[in-house]
Amino acid sequence: MSRTYVITGAGSGIGATTATLLRESGDTVVGVDLKNSDVTGDLATPTGRRTAAQAAIEAAHGRVDAVIACAGISLPQAMTAAVNYYGATQFLEALRPTLAQSEAPRAAVVSSMSSLQPNSPQLVEALLTGTEEAALGIAEQLAADPKTGNLIYASSKRALSRWVRAQSITPEWAGAGIPLNAVAPGIVSTPMTAQLLATPESVAYLDTVVPMPLNYHQPPESIANLLIWLTSPQNTHCAGQTIYCDGGSDIVLRGEDAWSWADPQVNDYFAQLSPGSPNTSKDTTP
Repeated sequence: MSRTYVITGAGSGIGATTATLLRESGDTVVGVDLKNSDVTGDLATPTGRRTAAQAAIEAAHGRVDAVIACAGISLPQAMTAAVNYYGATQFLEALRPTLAQSEAPRAAVVSSMSSLQPNSPQLVEALLTGTEEAALGIAEQLAADPKTGNLIYASSKRALSRWVRAQSITPEWAGAGIPLNAVAPGIVSTPMTAQLLATPESVAYLDTVVPMPLNYHQPPESIANLLIWLTSPQNTHCAGQTIYCDGGSDIVLRGEDAWSWADPQVNDYFAQLSPGSPNTSKDTTP
């Protein structure tokens, strides 16, 4: 059955590739971007987001089955936080009531493996808990110094992944039957990374900070296909996840053990169980 998708950042890169694949499979896509799309929308401002969301709903004739937020920039400027974080979260919130009317509503955003890299904790917390004005003020302070301007991108993506994780289990999302997830790419060959991949020196630097042992730099299809599955009816229980589709960068940088951090909590839990608990290791054979 054909579904209707709203995709931000559909004018190029991952968003354009995702839109093309969906249309080729018979789905309807309403693309949102500054140019080369169905709806012209500026996601850098609150007014632009609201206007774009309403225009997308109208273009979809009031029916939206899935929203995929791909729009993003990587400049060392405050606008990067505005587009990457608020351009995704506020746009999704504006579409959520319409999305919830679908028989199989789904939502996904594009985060980044940069969410694992050095960032500004102050900016991350401001994005998650403060006003947009305050958060962008912090981002402007970071942008004023070349040594800290590059923290804005990683901070926006860390905050976005945290927002997805926190919101995914709320009544508004999980309670409405809407799986909400994120995909975190490594180095994807798109117009946004073209300049970074233009010289041997810049490529060598990227390979240091984003090591990709599996198949090296990735095509946009590698992310598009994952986004399509996450927003398909087949995804019934994946919620709040940031899936690192990054050629193995996550493992190289963080190591193979993603579990032992919880061991003290688990041990404390069992230590507090009463002696008669069926979960203890005592022999309960009659």
